[in-house]
Amino acid sequence: MDAGEYRMATVASCHWVRVNYNLEAFFRMKRSDFSVVNTVSPSSPAVKRPRPGFCSSLECSHMYAVLQDWGSLPHHVVLRIFQYLPLIDRARASSVCRRWNDVFHVPDLWRRFEFELDQSATSYFKSTHPDLIQQIIKKHAAHLQYVSFKVHSGAESAETACNILSQLVHCSVRTLGLISTAKPSFMNVSKSHFVSALTVVFINSKSLSSIKIEDTSVDDPSLKILVANNSDTLRLLKMSSCPHVSSDGILCVADHCQGLRELALNYYTLSDELLLALSSETHVNLEHLRIDVVSENPGQTEFHSIKKHSWDALIKHSPGVNVVIYFFLYKEEFESFFKEETPVTHLYFGHSVSKTVLGHIGRNCPRLIELVVCANGLQPLDNELICIAERCKNLMALGLSECEVSCSAFLEFVRLCGRRLTQLSIMEEVLIPDDRYSLEEIHTEVSKYLGRVWFPDVMPIW
Repeated sequence: MDAGEYRMATVASCHWVRVNYNLEAFFRMKRSDFSVVNTVSPSSPAVKRPRPGFCSSLECSHMYAVLQDWGSLPHHVVLRIFQYLPLIDRARASSVCRRWNDVFHVPDLWRRFEFELDQSATSYFKSTHPDLIQQIIKKHAAHLQYVSFKVHSGAESAETACNILSQLVHCSVRTLGLISTAKPSFMNVSKSHFVSALTVVFINSKSLSSIKIEDTSVDDPSLKILVANNSDTLRLLKMSSCPHVSSDGILCVADHCQGLRELALNYYTLSDELLLALSSETHVNLEHLRIDVVSENPGQTEFHSIKKHSWDALIKHSPGVNVVIYFFLYKEEFESFFKEETPVTHLYFGHSVSKTVLGHIGRNCPRLIELVVCANGLQPLDNELICIAERCKNLMALGLSECEVSCSAFLEFVRLCGRRLTQLSIMEEVLIPDDRYSLEEIHTEVSKYLGRVWFPDVMPIW
C-alpha cells in the first residue's frame, strides 16, 4: 500500500467511526416514541442537558444529512472502503442498507480470503465462523483467487480445511497456501482424504500460479494431476517436508512447468536430473531455489552428492538465481557437502557445524551472500571467518551465535568486507577479548569500517 492509499484508508476508517456513531444515535432516536425536547428555562441561566437518547432538531437534521451523504456514495467508492475493512466490520456494514449489502457481495471483495480454522480455546486467532464459510462456498467459491488455510495443531481444524477444499469445485484459484500454526496438522489427516481434497482444486482451478503445501501428505500422483491441469500457469511451488513426494514427482513438475520461477523442496528430492531439467532451453530463468537439509535419523542418514556440472548448468541458465540452503544436521553428517564449488547464496546452519565445513565454505562458495551459524563449539573460527571474507566477495550478511571468534579476527573480517555488510548480528558472547582489543573497544572499531554505529547483540535477561 503506497502513501496515498494509506491516507485514504485512514480517512475512510475515521469517517466510518463517525458515521457508525451517528447511525446508532439516529436509529435510537427513531425507535423512541417520545418527542424531542430542547427548551431553555427562562428562570434558570443554565441550559438543561438533553437526556440520553434525545437530540435537537438541528442534530437530527445533521444526522439525516450524513445518512443521505453516505447513502448516495458512488458504488466504486463504497467498494473501495469495504476493501479496507476487516471482515467482521464489512459484514456489519452490509446490514446498514440494501446498497451496501449489494456491495458486500461484489465478486471483487472475495478474490482474496484466509480461512482461519481452529477449535482451541487458547488460540491466538479467531476462527472463521462456520455460517460464513458456508456462505462463501455457496455464493463466492467461483470468485476466490487467492486462498489460504490457517490451521492449528489439532487434526479437527485440518479436517475442516480438507472439507472446504473438496467443495471448491467451481473455482479459479491462483494462489493456494496451507499453513499450520503449530505442528504440521495436515499430516494428522488421512492421506487419502487430504490428497482427494487437494486434487479437487488441482483439477478445477486450471490457473494455479503459486502453491504452498509444505508439511503435507501430497504425493507423486497428485503432483501429476497438478501438472496436467496447471503446467502453463505454475510459477511458485513450496513443498518442503512432504515425505510422500519422490525425486520423480518433483522432476515431473520441472519437466512440464516451464514457467516455474521459485521452488522449495527437501534435499532428498534434489537430483542432478532435476537441476538439468530446470536448466533446459525451454525453461524460464529460475529466481529462487530453497533446499531444506534435514536429518530424520541422526547419524544414520547418508546424503547423496550433487555433481558440479549440474550446478554449473543451473547457474549458466539462471545466473541470478538465489540458492538458499537450510541445514539441520549434526557435524558428522556434512560429509557430502561443499567438497566442490557450490553456487549457494544463503546458508543457514540450525545445528552445530564444524570448523572443517566452514573452511570448505570459504573455498567453495564464491556466490555466498548471507551466512548464519547458530552453533559451532569452543574452537575459535578466526581463520575460517577471514577466509570467507577474502573469497566470498558478495557476502552482505553474517549471523553468529554459540561460537567463538577473537576480537582481532572479527575486526579483520569486517575490514575485508567493508560497508557491503548491511547486516551484522553477532552475539556478545561470541567475541573473545585478546591482547589487542577488548569488548569495550570492538564496537567503536567495527563502526568505523561499517560507516554506521554497531554494537554486538546482547541476550536479554528476563
